[in-house]
Amino acid sequence: MPPGSATILFVSAFHTPFIQDDIDLLEKQFTLRKQIGHGPGAAAKIVVRAFRCDLIFCWFASVYAFVAVVMGKILGIKSIIVIGGVDVAKEKELEYGLWLSPWRARLVRYALRNADRVLAVHPTLKDDAARLAGYDGGNIQYLPTGYSGSIWKPAGEKESLVLTVAVVKDRRRLRVKGIDVLAEAARRLPGITFIVIGVDSHLRGNVQPPLNMHFRPLMDRMELLPYYQRAKVYCLPSLREGLPNSLCEAMLCGCIPVASDAGGSRSAVGEAGILVPPGDIDSLVGGLQRAMQMRSDAGSAARARIVSQFPSEKRETGLISILNGLLVPLEQ
Repeated sequence: MPPGSATILFVSAFHTPFIQDDIDLLEKQFTLRKQIGHGPGAAAKIVVRAFRCDLIFCWFASVYAFVAVVMGKILGIKSIIVIGGVDVAKEKELEYGLWLSPWRARLVRYALRNADRVLAVHPTLKDDAARLAGYDGGNIQYLPTGYSGSIWKPAGEKESLVLTVAVVKDRRRLRVKGIDVLAEAARRLPGITFIVIGVDSHLRGNVQPPLNMHFRPLMDRMELLPYYQRAKVYCLPSLREGLPNSLCEAMLCGCIPVASDAGGSRSAVGEAGILVPPGDIDSLVGGLQRAMQMRSDAGSAARARIVSQFPSEKRETGLISILNGLLVPLEQ
């Protein structure tokens, strides 16, 4: 069977732009049957649809990934899980992470240990997965997400503006994403305008935002482009991250990054921006002040870093190679 003619069952509990990126690139080479959704009905559909595929591809280690891996074992087909962050998190103080649920942890442990390949978007997630699942992680491979420099690009003059994008729908995530810390930093920098996109309206009062901090509702991905292009600085104050998608997109648009040194933020920022200790308001304020004083070519360096380190072509080539390797039977 030529690998290009293979049928892949694509599984995810929800839909995001970076998941859509993988769907788009996989559809260039394979026939995709998509199962995106959650609940008992979604699990049942995975069982049924697994009978008509050659490989199962799961975004995030989850209960649904467990169902997919079990079906792969029963039917003798390969399975892949992509881990992105929350699926290998167990932060009791923050009440964050799938592994805080004992029954979910058992299912995800099985899924990680028994998937044919686990793809981590950042090396720290590989270590977290192996530690939580209690094995050597021999099936885990690092493959970062990728970003298009032709879509995310600078345009026009930068403004003295700090931008943050974070999908926040509950109080726990408000803290994990560092929006409370950002609000305090904004309060200490009244001469700088802050725009935060993606925080649900009922949560905004929890951080008591100052007058220079403005919220915008969650918006479609391409609606973010003009905000990235306007902002001189992109701030990521998270306490925990995988490889931050919005940070990378903003850097491609010439934003100078100021980010918490958490998870994959260091890999994204490198020497092209400013890293601060997570939760440290004083350091964040200082970092934002320094970034605002930087020359415009600092934004060019930020863009160059993402173009060189995380191009979408690298993700596509790596993913297609891995899938083809699993689909081609080993010669006897």
